[in-house]
Amino acid sequence: MPNTPLRFDHLALPVYDAAKTLHFYNEVLQLPLVDALTGDDWGGKPWLMMFFRTGSGQLLALSALQGAQPPRPDGLPSDVRHYAFSVASTEEQEQWKKRLREHGVVFSEEDHGSQHSVYFSDPNGIVLEVTTPPSGGDLQPAGHAAQRVQRWIQSICGDDAPGAQ
Repeated sequence: MPNTPLRFDHLALPVYDAAKTLHFYNEVLQLPLVDALTGDDWGGKPWLMMFFRTGSGQLLALSALQGAQPPRPDGLPSDVRHYAFSVASTEEQEQWKKRLREHGVVFSEEDHGSQHSVYFSDPNGIVLEVTTPPSGGDLQPAGHAAQRVQRWIQSICGDDAPGAQ
């Protein structure tokens, strides 16, 4: 099966406190700030976009808009939206846990069987994860995954599911 031509480039997220965000991503997570853009009219608001580089070279683009407020809770679990970083070993993950503790960042842990994860929030309430080992880069499309998805959709949507006959 050929690889997809799509490659992950950047993730763009809104933030609500530029100073705390800069400190957290640059100092706590040690992601280098590699660029910043500003303007005076994004939806009528002055804005700042900070670009942080990840260890694998992709960018995290965090945008602050003057006066923007966090969205209201929508009833979903807070960690249903989260963004995961990976480290190569349990030892590296232990170092991250130590670093988070040193910076007063509260975290929780979860064992996923083949992976172990640490979850925590940034100053904007964005849930982040540090997992190990990294997810397999050699994963290929799997029929069992498509079947599981179709069964779930059918069980939830029944005859209203797209493609249901």
